[in-house]
Amino acid sequence: MALVLTIGYRSKIKMDKQPFACGECNRILPDPENKNDVVQCKHCPNAPVTTDWQGYVIILNPERSEVAARLNVTSPGTYALKVNIR
Repeated sequence: MALVLTIGYRSKIKMDKQPFACGECNRILPDPENKNDVVQCKHCPNAPVTTDWQGYVIILNPERSEVAARLNVTSPGTYALKVNIR
């Protein structure tokens, strides 16, 4: 995942492709090392994964974050705000 962030008056996030998100814990998943590997969450391996998600949040300190409390997040990381599983 290539991420470009410009600091200043106009900030922008650019992603080359839509990464996968876990349907259970909403964690944004890293790309697999081999392109033939199946993408799965290492924290909940039986959960479905999808590229159909909205919102991107970075949780640094889940104990002090109101967003982490609403998402039921207990560990730092990158998360999707809403994951659509069909």
